[in-house]
Amino acid sequence: MWSRREVVDYALQRRNRLAAARRPQRSLDSSELCDADPLLLRAARHHGEAVDLACPICAAPHLVNLNYVFGDQLGQYSGRIKSSAELDEMENQFGEFKVRVVEVCTECGWNQMISSYLLGDGVTRRPPRRQPTVEDIYG
Repeated sequence: MWSRREVVDYALQRRNRLAAARRPQRSLDSSELCDADPLLLRAARHHGEAVDLACPICAAPHLVNLNYVFGDQLGQYSGRIKSSAELDEMENQFGEFKVRVVEVCTECGWNQMISSYLLGDGVTRRPPRRQPTVEDIYG
């Protein structure tokens, strides 16, 4: 991705959370670590991109990444999950939007935001016209 900028890596936060779970006095318990929302787990099962890492909690090989996109120029499409291939196309179509990458284990429910960054070519554009959705049609 040629336009990737303002990258924030959450590796220290992730490491701190995992260290807190492994401490003898255990300031975090596994129910607090593996607290993924059911909708996040469903999204991970159906839209996640597999990662070559094992889950840091349960060691299952079912760790996936989700790319959420946000931005004013995306219009009603802001807040959706996109694949890496779609992100490559979008960076030429939109001026600026934020991508947040979340790792999720579909087995135990571990989830952590691992990075966020901006993409886009820098040209300000109007958001696309609003398209009617199923909610608009059927209420």
